[in-house]
Amino acid sequence: MSKYVGSIDQGTTSTRFIIFNEDGEIVADAQHEHEQIMPKEGWVEHDPMEIWEKTVRVIEEALEKASLKGSDLSAVGITNQRETTVVWSKSTGKPLHNAIVWMDMRSQTFCDKLSAKVGGRDTLQEKTGLPIVPYFAGTKLKWLINNVETVAEAVKNGDALFGTIDTWLLWNLSGQKEHLTDVTNASRTLLMDIKTLQWDDELLELFELPRSILPDIKPSSGKMFDVVEPKCLEGVPVSGVLGDQQAALFGQTCFRPGDAKNTYGTGCFLLLNTGEKPVLSTHGLLTTVGYQIAGEKPIYALEGSVAIGGALVQWLRDNLGLIKNAPEVEELANSVPNSGGIYFVPAFSGLYAPYWRDDARGVIVGMTRFTNKGHLARATLESVSYQSCDMFEAMEKDSKVKLKSLRVDGGMVENDTLMQFQANMLDTPVVRPKVAETTALGAAYAAGLAVGVWPNLEKLQERWAVEKSWEPKLDKEQRERNMLGWSKAIQRTYGWIDDDFQQN
Repeated sequence: MSKYVGSIDQGTTSTRFIIFNEDGEIVADAQHEHEQIMPKEGWVEHDPMEIWEKTVRVIEEALEKASLKGSDLSAVGITNQRETTVVWSKSTGKPLHNAIVWMDMRSQTFCDKLSAKVGGRDTLQEKTGLPIVPYFAGTKLKWLINNVETVAEAVKNGDALFGTIDTWLLWNLSGQKEHLTDVTNASRTLLMDIKTLQWDDELLELFELPRSILPDIKPSSGKMFDVVEPKCLEGVPVSGVLGDQQAALFGQTCFRPGDAKNTYGTGCFLLLNTGEKPVLSTHGLLTTVGYQIAGEKPIYALEGSVAIGGALVQWLRDNLGLIKNAPEVEELANSVPNSGGIYFVPAFSGLYAPYWRDDARGVIVGMTRFTNKGHLARATLESVSYQSCDMFEAMEKDSKVKLKSLRVDGGMVENDTLMQFQANMLDTPVVRPKVAETTALGAAYAAGLAVGVWPNLEKLQERWAVEKSWEPKLDKEQRERNMLGWSKAIQRTYGWIDDDFQQN
């Protein structure tokens, strides 16, 4: 009898449920988008109840498409947008505020004050692997406590529970009984010691947070509980949880130190497996937990994070109306032979790795009367590649490893023009796997591994296969000229936001 594993893939713009068979092939899936709530510039929110309701809907629809019952599934895994922060009432089970999304910048003032208090933005790096920036969940939690009276009251009265989206889903799947997270999501809060894999008392004291509001930390692969809700999944074990980028690392079977993948989604996220010891970055990267299998040591990763990747194509579509749908950007980009000398740096909410400049804002430079919408489309794709090059270079410096190839996944990897330009600029082969849904697949692998659908990591590696690859086709001189122009464009973004000028 065939074995099936379900994967909840809760992303920034949508929620999916994908059912995989024991060969790692997709049997059925369903997907629904959720609302992007933007109360102010730099603020992004989601409705946690909408996310839960869409999660239930996609589970029901995918099971129906596959003509399967929940009892046909051996296990369920979860992968999620990571730093997005939810606080809810323990007594009612209802959110006390909208979720604050990972790219939201509202906790900048708190970060500035905390950095000044402890002696610099990187002071907590040795313990957490992270700089003190608004990206991480602990800073968003503090903003909610400091600025939302209902949250502050619930924390004071012992009625508040905090979690990233995985925790919110686990709470609901368990019938509002289990308050849990996994090591990968916990490592994105600024509250966990990445060596002990536990919430750190000194960090909690620094953030003035009670331990009681935090979830228990579990391995990424290992049985947690049997589903209570929705009824269509009742009794199925939840046995795998990974933050989305770590799930892609797992789904790409990057199990050996030196293996790397880049995900081209809403943002871009480059992860490098560094083995059983965390490597602290000196070039603006993050040190994070890659995954942990129950009973085994954790595996660590270096990560480079770019806030705006595929979101830039959405911006061309929704804000400028240059294209009607995302795939059109490639045709428009190919209407011109090159970008016409323009560069587009999408620092809409500042710059992430390796720069970490919250004072930066987006720029388009090098325009002339010759510039047209085709050049802008091509510069859009090239900006995604250039940002990845910055991370790639920093990663090689930190790891002292020359990466021989780059495994890629995410929605943008279907864009051949982007992938070829990426190979050109990295001077490294770029490889796309046969199963492109590596984030959902990673969560399924983690869940199935825990219950014996797959016996070990070696069996998972055997299933990884190449669908297409791109070899570099650009000479060194042109590559260096391109990167010089990009570097100049990056510098033009600095210092736009300062004490003398704040955008309305």
